[in-house]
Amino acid sequence: MADSSPLLSLSSPSSFPRVVSVLRTAGCVFAEDEARLILATARTAGEAEDMVARRAAGLPLEHVVGWAEFYGLRIAVDAGVFVPRRRTEFLVGQAAALALALPSPRAVVVDLCCGSGAVGAALATVLGDVELHAADIDPAAVRCARRNIGAGGAVHEGDLYEPLPRELRGRIDVLVANAPYVPTEAIALLPGEARDHEARVALDGGWDGLAVQRRVAAAAADWLAPGGHLLVETSERQAARTVGTFEAAGLSAQVVECDDLDATVVVGTAPPGPRRRRAPAPA
Repeated sequence: MADSSPLLSLSSPSSFPRVVSVLRTAGCVFAEDEARLILATARTAGEAEDMVARRAAGLPLEHVVGWAEFYGLRIAVDAGVFVPRRRTEFLVGQAAALALALPSPRAVVVDLCCGSGAVGAALATVLGDVELHAADIDPAAVRCARRNIGAGGAVHEGDLYEPLPRELRGRIDVLVANAPYVPTEAIALLPGEARDHEARVALDGGWDGLAVQRRVAAAAADWLAPGGHLLVETSERQAARTVGTFEAAGLSAQVVECDDLDATVVVGTAPPGPRRRRAPAPA
């Protein structure tokens, strides 16, 4: 910190302007808001000093305070775990609308590449009685997701569909995959907060950004219920290629966008047909 003396008290009138000054000097655009959040989260003056120092060193604010606000929820985010973006709330809204339109009162929902579990936790909150499964290949992300989803669903560790229960095949109503879609060469152009402090596996989408999406789409027809939906977040520039990937996998596809959140989602739909019998809801 510019002033090396310790914060005298979290309630001291001098603490807030000093923290703002340090954060502003470090390049934090929203220094005042971040200072308020840090001081409100820290339990001791020493913890506040440590948080300010880590934020000034470039760590994402969410890693510093240990959580992110997403879809009205407080999502735990440990060091190195992908921080849920506000734009992804649009993905949640689209998935929830499709699940709520189902004739069955209990949708089967899967959140692949779940990261912190933010999407799954939000969907469980919106849908209420839902059979929810989430999966990620990163052990740190899985630990976060299990805390965030809790008793609302099951979180599995492994690569895409590999760790999912076999009985989900042909039964998934809504499959959400916020897979990485940044082209490998573009990783170096990301802000340092993401590039240096989030897991590479959560960012890197291969040479064109679509490598993981292709793998998700290729197997989706085996896992989706007839008429079930696959939703992925992508960029406006990549959307047409994502649509082609979905169609090549036997899904119809459409692009939906939200200008306010700068969000683009591709929705794929499996062909209709007879549905497998659902597992009974727990008593």
